[in-house]
Amino acid sequence: MRPTGKTLRRLLQAGAVTTGLAALAFGGLFALDRAFPPPLPEKLTVSAEVLDRDGQLLRAYATPSGHWRLGVSLDQVDPQLVKMLVAYEDKRFWDHEGVDVLALGRAAQQFVTNGRIVSGGSTLSMQLARLIEPRTERSLTSKLRQLARAIQIERRLSKEEILERYLTLAPYGGNLEGVRAAALAYFGKEPKRLTVSEAALLVALPQLPERRRPDRNLANAQAARDRVLGRMVTSGLLSETEAARAALEDVAAMRLALPTLAPHASDNALRNQPGTVTHQLTLRKSVQEGLEAVAREAATRLGPKISVAMVLADAMTGEILGEVGSASYLDASRSGWIDMTRTIRSPGSTLKPFIYGLAFEQGLVAQETMIEDRPTDFGGYRPKNFDMSYQGDVSVRQALQLSLNVPAIRLLDAVGPQRLTARFRQGGVTPQLPANEVPGLAIGLGGVGVTLRDLVQLYTGLANGGRAKILRDGSEPSTPAPLANGTILEEQAAWQIADILSGVKPPEGAAKRAIAYKTGTSYGYRDAWSIGYDGRYVLGVWAGRPDAGAVPGLSGYVSAAPILFEGFARSGLPSMPLPRPPAGTLRTARADLPVTLGRFSTASELPTVAAAITEPAPQIVFPPDGARVELGASSADASPLVLKLQGGRAPFRWLANGKPLAALARRREATWQPDGTGFSTLTVIDAAGRAASVRVFVE
Repeated sequence: MRPTGKTLRRLLQAGAVTTGLAALAFGGLFALDRAFPPPLPEKLTVSAEVLDRDGQLLRAYATPSGHWRLGVSLDQVDPQLVKMLVAYEDKRFWDHEGVDVLALGRAAQQFVTNGRIVSGGSTLSMQLARLIEPRTERSLTSKLRQLARAIQIERRLSKEEILERYLTLAPYGGNLEGVRAAALAYFGKEPKRLTVSEAALLVALPQLPERRRPDRNLANAQAARDRVLGRMVTSGLLSETEAARAALEDVAAMRLALPTLAPHASDNALRNQPGTVTHQLTLRKSVQEGLEAVAREAATRLGPKISVAMVLADAMTGEILGEVGSASYLDASRSGWIDMTRTIRSPGSTLKPFIYGLAFEQGLVAQETMIEDRPTDFGGYRPKNFDMSYQGDVSVRQALQLSLNVPAIRLLDAVGPQRLTARFRQGGVTPQLPANEVPGLAIGLGGVGVTLRDLVQLYTGLANGGRAKILRDGSEPSTPAPLANGTILEEQAAWQIADILSGVKPPEGAAKRAIAYKTGTSYGYRDAWSIGYDGRYVLGVWAGRPDAGAVPGLSGYVSAAPILFEGFARSGLPSMPLPRPPAGTLRTARADLPVTLGRFSTASELPTVAAAITEPAPQIVFPPDGARVELGASSADASPLVLKLQGGRAPFRWLANGKPLAALARRREATWQPDGTGFSTLTVIDAAGRAASVRVFVE
């Protein structure tokens, strides 16, 4: 029967009313959704993290609420865990819009049939709603609220974002929240790669985290894990053989501490970069672990109240690969909270190599030049050797290797303390002196204040051909500006120092390592130092009491040097060969030295000669200092360079890069045939022992 026109009009009116009511309902729901949005912050509150140069976790900090909650993205989680989680908690997760009607219907039917909850109907979206808006009561109202919130969440977040937030907020027992904190605490590793057993346990824990946490309820944890494995077999994700093999694996029964490496550097990063969640340092986790273990064990051997600090840097870049501020950050008896890498202390004899380097630069000495080690008065300053004995005549090489005090001060008196400190400033280090005091001879034996980082920075110059690098570990507020002029020594002089220090005898029982190193002990046995380097890396060690108390028997060679060698060995870094000698640089035998370099003497020690000198000091007038000379040095028939000087007393000895050019000559001209391109140092020494030098570039 065909509807009449009147009936048709009524049907159309009813449809319009229905559509209007539906539109009104939809508009109302949309208005309610806008008026009462879910509490979904753009960024979750998570633990601050400090990472190493490769992105590995060094240290994490609890949130203000006291929870360990590490941010996580899906690419940081084992894909197998995600699949198991969805299969166990919400198998239609990728298809529904927040509410799984089929699962809710099944749960309701089971409740009516059994009079108790047999299975839940909550989706992962609903569980996330409960996590971001927790409620203690379990009622129909709270469940309806979760349903509404789940729909709202699905409208605002992608499925991947929902999973990431769930895996960040899910509880895992105690103050552990999120899958990363749980994996680190229970398995000691990130959740990127998990065993089947581990993944199943992490799926099971969030339902009843306190009842199932393995460190307190091991049996419950194992039973829950096995239920997950059984469900995975049913869902087809695992074979029965795989599940059975996983069930045989022991469940971790102990909660591990989260990583706490590099605590001082981490604290600095948080102080200097407030508000930043993820901080990345230049450190390398494996290096840091090795150095911290060495420092901890060494401090225990050395005795109570003694701490150890270490800094290992790449001399080519200045990047710090490992730094230990104290033997144990939480050990109050050793004042572990004090960062001894940044504390100003007396450096003992560790500055002596730079004194000798300046003497090499100025042509005052060669390695085999003889120098006196006898009691000497320098205007009222009377230095004594560490063992209170004297060696008499020794070579410059022996004097530095034995760390004799008098020869070092004799050379410092000749090169000048102010010139030495000026080179330190060029290397980015300003030694601390008492107020209103100028540099004096005492700085050569530790009469100045520096930090361990300062010393390592200076020694990067020795390992890097004379050019120091600014140290940085990534905790600075901004990237430090590079040095305008990091030259602390000429390349030839730096090589001479490395050649000498590489011959220092290693401490008893130390593992062999091809390094150049120097030790130092401050006055009163308060600080023990050892700093060494190979062709790439510099490691500095300090040992002592943070309160500057004396430690009888503490010394650089006995106490700090073994730590240095062990630190290099356990850093895991490859041993890099020391630099080869620059062109024209060599170690001249004593018999081949010119007369003026046979023995080091100052003008004050030659009064009769000094009184008879009427000529001005020698001065090289050609080539001028800094000149670029184009000789075609690679050609066999290239013309030699003519050298000219003014002043000075004949005869003269010319040297190129420390190597004598010819026999003594009375003329004020000489010739030099360069043996290669690059920088070279030309020196002339007159009969009175006065010297002049220029540096030229041959191209």
